[in-house]
Amino acid sequence: MTLSRSVRARITWLIPAAAISGLAAFLACGGGAAPKSTAPGGSRDARRWPADDRSMCQTFVHWKSNPQLDVSETVGPGALKPNVRRVYKVIGDRDDRHSVLVCREIDTNLDGIKDVVRTFNEKGEPLHEEADTNYDGKIDDWVNFAGGRLEEEDVDTTLSTGRPNVWKFYVNGELSRVRRNTHCPSGKADTWEIYYKNRLERVGNDVSCDGHVDRWDRDAQLMAQEEAQSGVEIVDGGNSGTAPMTVGASGEVADGGGPRDAGKPKKR
Repeated sequence: MTLSRSVRARITWLIPAAAISGLAAFLACGGGAAPKSTAPGGSRDARRWPADDRSMCQTFVHWKSNPQLDVSETVGPGALKPNVRRVYKVIGDRDDRHSVLVCREIDTNLDGIKDVVRTFNEKGEPLHEEADTNYDGKIDDWVNFAGGRLEEEDVDTTLSTGRPNVWKFYVNGELSRVRRNTHCPSGKADTWEIYYKNRLERVGNDVSCDGHVDRWDRDAQLMAQEEAQSGVEIVDGGNSGTAPMTVGASGEVADGGGPRDAGKPKKR
């Protein structure tokens, strides 16, 4: 089975710290063969790894210049040099003093350059993650967490601009809505996808790039199923078809963008 680079990176964050380096290296190498892609300046030959591994943790916790932080370097199977770095912070007083992981970064393709980083709060919960998924030296995947759970993922699907053109939002671990920039030169969202129970419910499109949704397309079958299950009729509030909708400065539709804001339910 072949795993994508982004999936391999996600897997490494879910396993215990003691085993992460081994599995990260194993997955990154496809179980044995090193991937062809390397970052600019990187090398698949560990003997030629650059002196500067472009630490991503340094951006968040400045571990190189902070004596209060402890750093652990780990060599995973298949790597001749450390490819996993963990940065710890000592917190608490006297008997309560202990170390907590605040940042972890991995060189997943073993080219000597770090390409995935995740930061943590003092509870051990993940806060933020960034990744260079195609090893070109540019971040193209940004993830935010809330309460230790996935809240938002922003992606540069072009793998060239270094800024997101797709924004995914999650509620209780489930995909709730997606904003996309598909054609408008401003770089702002021109397509809105609303999900209900991980199923696409409706799509709004701004055809003219004027900041208004020109058309909503809905999943009529899904709406009919929901009505049958709940015994509640979903009444269209006038936002379907070609009825325009205003988009706020944040890129959200004026009605809030939720799956139930299409209209008000009416008891049969």
